[in-house]
Amino acid sequence: MENKKIAVVGVGGVGGYLAGMIGAAYPGQVTFAARGARADVLRKNGLVLHSELHGEVRATPRAVVETRELKEQDYIFLCVKNYSLEEVCAQMAGAVGAHTLIIPVMNGVDPAQRVRAALGRGIVADAVIYIVAFANEDASIEQQGDFTWMRLGIKDADERQRAALAGASEILTKAGVDHLVTDDIELEVWLKYILNCAYNVASAAYDNSMGQLRDDPEKAKEYEALIAEAYEVARAKGVPVLPEHKREFVRRFYEDYRYDATSSLQRDLNAGRPCEIDTFSGYLLREAKRLSVPVPVSEKMFSLLMSRR
Repeated sequence: MENKKIAVVGVGGVGGYLAGMIGAAYPGQVTFAARGARADVLRKNGLVLHSELHGEVRATPRAVVETRELKEQDYIFLCVKNYSLEEVCAQMAGAVGAHTLIIPVMNGVDPAQRVRAALGRGIVADAVIYIVAFANEDASIEQQGDFTWMRLGIKDADERQRAALAGASEILTKAGVDHLVTDDIELEVWLKYILNCAYNVASAAYDNSMGQLRDDPEKAKEYEALIAEAYEVARAKGVPVLPEHKREFVRRFYEDYRYDATSSLQRDLNAGRPCEIDTFSGYLLREAKRLSVPVPVSEKMFSLLMSRR
């Protein structure tokens, strides 16, 4: 891997965590694609990751460039917001060869499909990550909690695709990123999506923490309903979700989440930034309509979210 070219596009919370971990494991080998003041800080100081799981991590990149300046890469970890995905794909087209493995580590269930359509070349994997991470004002990255884990894969992968995935796994293993290459990636992506259709949507719609949602019986029941509705959409699409998955998401809500836990969608709305309402809510409503699945609580939350924009 010492001769491979690795890039992280989008050095926010998730991208910053991966850039820090991979960059520390492969010093001077990983290119960061960033822009503006954040890029200036990364060029000057490198990347600083404050991690509750790994401690203080520092990474010196090979270079910090704008996405359009990227040269052809072997591995690209794509960590941008959904609303900018097609624009970013157009900008990084020159970095993608037939052999390039692109791993969109993003919210939602369709980023890989959209990347394939936008680029038309390279190898594109699906991926999902469970993490609490965000960028600080000084461009350092904060990772909270005692876990972070990732799943990646390609449905019905051929030999060439499996070899590319094995290379990505080697990179992540050396970097100390807990991960698994799986044949059940569609299920893994949808499980995270079902969780976020409640976690992000309810917290952002009401601007409540997890504890505040739990304290209100009506809101707590709506949270359960959001899980159930997204679960039914997944079933209608043929995703092999099981009742125990739904029960586990409800259990986490009542037992696992910190009282003050908030969501990325909530934070983006409160800061007046562009946000992924369509990813967490609009996409689900369109699929529900197409599949004739009733989702009344999800519709209510979408209206609340749009009123907060």
